Amino acid sequence: MKFGAHISTAKPFSDSVLRAKEIGCECMQIFANPPQRWNPSVIPVEEVARFRELNKEAQIRPTIIHSIYLINLASENPFYYEQSIKSLIDDMQKAYSIGAIGVNTHLGSTKGRELDEVLLKVVMAIKQILAATNEETLFIIENSAGAGHIIGDTIEEIGKIIQSVNSPRVKVLIDTAHAFESGYNLRDSDELNNFINKFDELIDIQKLIGFHLNDSKTALNSKHDRHADIGKGEIGLEMFKNIINHPELSHCFGILETPQDEISWSEQLESLRKMEEK
Repeated sequence: MKFGAHISTAKPFSDSVLRAKEIGCECMQIFANPPQRWNPSVIPVEEVARFRELNKEAQIRPTIIHSIYLINLASENPFYYEQSIKSLIDDMQKAYSIGAIGVNTHLGSTKGRELDEVLLKVVMAIKQILAATNEETLFIIENSAGAGHIIGDTIEEIGKIIQSVNSPRVKVLIDTAHAFESGYNLRDSDELNNFINKFDELIDIQKLIGFHLNDSKTALNSKHDRHADIGKGEIGLEMFKNIINHPELSHCFGILETPQDEISWSEQLESLRKMEEK
């Protein structure tokens, strides 16, 4: 498994490759737009070219873009719905331009409604985004921690959306903290196996392309999304070791989004590598 982290794209944008290389990333996640704003930023053409050139040498792959935080493909408000689609199209286009494999995103909130009530709206939005972007660029759904009626806190919900969209470009990324906080006790090896088997049954394990490897500051099934450094939260180290060495997950990559409260990313990356069974 390749390991990396969410790297800053503070100007100049292309220096994110150098920042990733400096801390020992083999893969990375970045923002291409300010995460709390609808207005997209412009990446200068020369910065796109420099990013690609630097990464040609550094080989930090895969690179994925994380969408902005405002996305809601289930919104009843036409403005937020259309802006969410436009923002994801913009991120997908930027992903293709810099050589990233795709865009990782949450899908939004049902605002108390049942998934079936908003399913068509979400599916049509994803299909519109796919139709407007390069066929090589992946649309990556991230699971949620279950707070605020956010879509995708269960395998069943994600599976229903993927089946309805029916595109090979739609993949999944599992955040370990979110899974734990939404009720999946992945620190138990039997429960981890059950999770993987259910994922394969309902979605297909090959559609799971990676993980956000985060410990959790909150308890199992808390529904509160709060990340902790690896081994410093409620999950503990054993789950990470089991995921890293699981034969069904050898095709996946792992990205840190931990707060670095106690341990730097370079140290956490080294810790993850030491867990690998050669």
